[in-house]
Amino acid sequence: MGAPFLHDLVTCVHAPTVALSGMDGQIRPGGIEGVLRHDRRILSELVVDVDGREPVSVGHTIIDARTARFVGVVRHLGGDGADPQVRLERERRVSADGITERLTLANASRSAITATVRVRIASDFATMNALRRGEQTAPVPPVTTGHGTTVWADDHDRVTVRVEEVDPSDSMAAVASTSVPSGPVPTLQPDGAAVFTWAITVPARVAWTARVALQTEPLVDVTGEQPRDTAFFLAADGPGWDTVTVTGPTDLSRLITRSVDDLRALTLADPAAPEDVFFAAGSPWYFTLFGRDSLWAARFTLPLGTDLARGTLRTLARRQGTVHDITTAEAPGKILHEVRTASVKLSDQGSLPPVYFGTIDATALWISLLHDAWRWGMARDDVAALLDPLRAALDWLLRYADSDGDGLLEYLDETGQGLANQGWKDSGDSIQFPDGRIATAPIALSEAQAYAHEAALDGAALLDAFGLDGGDELREWARALRERFRMTFWVTDARGRFPALALDGSKAPVGTATSNLGHLLATGLLDPQEAADVAARIGQPDLDSGYGLRTMSSDAAGFHPLGYHAGSVWPHDTAIAILGLVREGHTAQAAALATGLVRAAPEFAFRLPELFAGTDGRTGQPVLAYPASCRPQAWSAAAAIALLQAALGLEVDVPAGELRVAPAPEFSAWFPLRVTGLRVAGHPLTVEVDAAGKAKVETTAPVLVKVE
Repeated sequence: MGAPFLHDLVTCVHAPTVALSGMDGQIRPGGIEGVLRHDRRILSELVVDVDGREPVSVGHTIIDARTARFVGVVRHLGGDGADPQVRLERERRVSADGITERLTLANASRSAITATVRVRIASDFATMNALRRGEQTAPVPPVTTGHGTTVWADDHDRVTVRVEEVDPSDSMAAVASTSVPSGPVPTLQPDGAAVFTWAITVPARVAWTARVALQTEPLVDVTGEQPRDTAFFLAADGPGWDTVTVTGPTDLSRLITRSVDDLRALTLADPAAPEDVFFAAGSPWYFTLFGRDSLWAARFTLPLGTDLARGTLRTLARRQGTVHDITTAEAPGKILHEVRTASVKLSDQGSLPPVYFGTIDATALWISLLHDAWRWGMARDDVAALLDPLRAALDWLLRYADSDGDGLLEYLDETGQGLANQGWKDSGDSIQFPDGRIATAPIALSEAQAYAHEAALDGAALLDAFGLDGGDELREWARALRERFRMTFWVTDARGRFPALALDGSKAPVGTATSNLGHLLATGLLDPQEAADVAARIGQPDLDSGYGLRTMSSDAAGFHPLGYHAGSVWPHDTAIAILGLVREGHTAQAAALATGLVRAAPEFAFRLPELFAGTDGRTGQPVLAYPASCRPQAWSAAAAIALLQAALGLEVDVPAGELRVAPAPEFSAWFPLRVTGLRVAGHPLTVEVDAAGKAKVETTAPVLVKVE
């Protein structure tokens, strides 16, 4: 059985806690619904009924990343008229350590009603491994109960639920967390659930209100220096950004607003240094530190400030590899893939250790994020403090990434227990030949070569800037890699010439056209003609779906619109291509892809998921959800900021004292456009583009502004 479906659930999130419910607000047992924290489900059921009947849902709204409101009608109360007279409204707000839910039974009829309201609550402490595999976990009986109070506990967490009637005018934020409410004594059920019951009379035109508050207290120490095999990251107030405002097309504005709010809610802090914040990869499956995901999300959001990038770099540097370990895929200088509170079960045969380094690209991406953050104005002292991890990462690149000495980076899972594929497309069937055959390892990915080439040049620039040697060696290494790539990767299909997805274990090109092409742009790996060939190939309808860039060409035998890495659309993947296309001067293709993503956004209430189906928007096929997709997902939310940067043609080099704004006419459908809340070197930046595409820039940053 695959992972439970998420597409029809409502998510409220404040890292490290997330609440998942049905669209009616009910949290029902089974599946993935519940309140999760640190990869464990601390509440598995929260069901409300009136006189034994569940309200009929008539709508819900996501107020912000943390808060949702649900409305249902109670059809058997309020008279015999056709119009529903009684509503049950639920407003749920997630905090870092629990949830608060406000229940309102509103009587709009002309006479009093009597009713019995019940709230059924349970906890099962299911692990993420069990949840992802669809396994059922029995509820845990409460350890104590009292008036309006029930407590569940195990070896890891203590969960306290308090319920009480409240005045309808009381603030949602006024949670009775320090006093014991005078609510009903729960009735314990044979399956371990606790049921709170009120027998009430509600006068005409009056509302009755109660509150349910859940708080969890970890029973393990989650502060201070931790062993590397734990991942109890701390809640954070957010990445420290200014308020971001976009005045322009409504859909673009709503996408940015929702995305920025979600990113704030996904922010976590390193317990070893709580000032260092980063983005959890995504809810609910990847609610932790990931190398690749956290790095790309930080890189996309550099226009909003460099503090998040600094925290991400430092958090990963503290966990940088120091030894060779086949089991964890660790190597000296290597940046990790993910950190978990426990091993991650992949199948009956394989699992990942809590700290896992099985990634071919995170180390190069770490180097380039450091370089880009420096260019965006990260303090020189902060950059200097990371030069030792930089040297270690560069050493891994030059000494350990090329296992067979052929001048290219490749990966191989030596244990048979870890990830068979170690690029961003890490599913087992992601590296396919055009006829559908699965490539055999070791695999040399095209984008891994591009990231490494860019990282070598970026590392050389940093070493030069700080008076350190090694820059010339890195530039020569990059030159050799570029020539080796040019000789081995290029293939041709009926639609044109392009670099292969990868080389397989026999060094044969895997000649499938995929979205990985977009990752090669603006890395220096391609010359201008090669970049033009790639841009042209990306613009073909087999890859550009009309809603974004497909992960695999629709011409390939293995293509499937709902294939995880074999035909779906990933917003972050499309955003990487968009930025690369703009920087290479191919703005028409970039604008087409960006328009496609914004076109898809309303179908997901402007909360772009981890991925969605690669259906054909050009022929009017609908946008379809990928059912198990994370939502919100950090790099998908961050992709919205990349779209802004591309449309504005915004490039910054603070060490060189330059800021460039060059809006492309192909983005004219987004103009006029005004963006506030951007930052350069800690200074506010506002960019405005009028209907004719002429830009105006306001900033106090110490840079020379060039408007083109």
